[in-house]
Amino acid sequence: MQRGSCHRWVAGGYSIGMTPITTNEALADFCARLATAPFITVDTEFMRETTYWPRLCLIQAASADHAGIIDPMAEGLDLEPFLDLLRDPNIIKVFHACRQDVEIFVRLGAMPRPMFDTQVAAMAAGFGEQVAYDSLVRQMLRVELDKGSRFTDWARRPLSDSQLVYALGDVTHLAALYPKLRDRLKKEGRLDWVMSEMESLIDPALYDTNPENAWKRLKPKKFSAKYLAAFKAVAVWRERAAQERDQPRGRILKDEGIDEVAQQTPTDPEAFNRLRSVPKGFGGSRLGLELAEQLKRVLADPESHAPEMERPAHRQPAPPSVVELLKVLLKAKSDNAGVASKLIATVSDLEKIAVTDDADVDALKGWRRQIFGEDALKLKRGEIALVLSGSRVEVVEIEG
Repeated sequence: MQRGSCHRWVAGGYSIGMTPITTNEALADFCARLATAPFITVDTEFMRETTYWPRLCLIQAASADHAGIIDPMAEGLDLEPFLDLLRDPNIIKVFHACRQDVEIFVRLGAMPRPMFDTQVAAMAAGFGEQVAYDSLVRQMLRVELDKGSRFTDWARRPLSDSQLVYALGDVTHLAALYPKLRDRLKKEGRLDWVMSEMESLIDPALYDTNPENAWKRLKPKKFSAKYLAAFKAVAVWRERAAQERDQPRGRILKDEGIDEVAQQTPTDPEAFNRLRSVPKGFGGSRLGLELAEQLKRVLADPESHAPEMERPAHRQPAPPSVVELLKVLLKAKSDNAGVASKLIATVSDLEKIAVTDDADVDALKGWRRQIFGEDALKLKRGEIALVLSGSRVEVVEIEG
């Protein structure tokens, strides 16, 4: 990368590397500076619109004292010193909306742990559901971010000073924001809530790209051996084809196509071409021929190729009126507590609670039960009522 007018400068003791790091020596020096910090903030810029695998273009990182940009596209650059920081259990890695960033680092062999996601934390701190980074910075730091470089082609070189300033702002503002947000949550007794949520974000299963497990992310609609064998075979084939060709899954075959193929089990070009959810001419293409062979293979003995799945037990449908009451209660409780309702319970949780008091859902466990679940059960039993007080919904006890 050309250096242009990029430079290193110090403002208020904050060392900011505006020249992208492109050499192993510079990276080792930068990582040594970050290694003594209690936390580092991390962000990435990548391209993925036309590929299966994200193309990593930049890594931005900062501590309370240092910040810099790493150019992973630089020839001969070994990212291992930075990956070691991500693995260091003594350094908290701070992201905002971390899922895609973490996916990239997991593929590089470095699950960031321990981790803190400010988007999840903001939901517990009263900033609403899935608050955007620029909105959180505006509300907590009173800083208005320049969005002019948001749609940059990050794979192009050289990058302009304004593009680099934009990229670096994603971690320097985060380094100022994180302590404030953490202290706010700690003062309100909610820091443990957020840290428990972080455990689910470092679950390796979230980032599993093994084609053999691809079907598990989808929802089969039938449970016969023939259907399930075909369903799994198509999902595995699609994942492998997408990875080998480095194309998005949907360009190979859309999700609805997996279900239709599993139901119709076509094994010749004409049968494929009669399906609504596959591209025209798919049956005679190389992809179509590959899939036909996979289907013939598993359908010869579907029982041995079908994944083991328990048929969902017939469940009493949730009473719509009870679900609606629980939604109102959830909104009232989340508003009063200053916690995003999505963090407390999902619609699926409410439907299960409506059917049984013993529902195995997060909303009836831990802190969620304290601020919502217990009253949800009381509402069902008629022990509390919801009343309108001005523009607010309040919960009142019903005297026996």
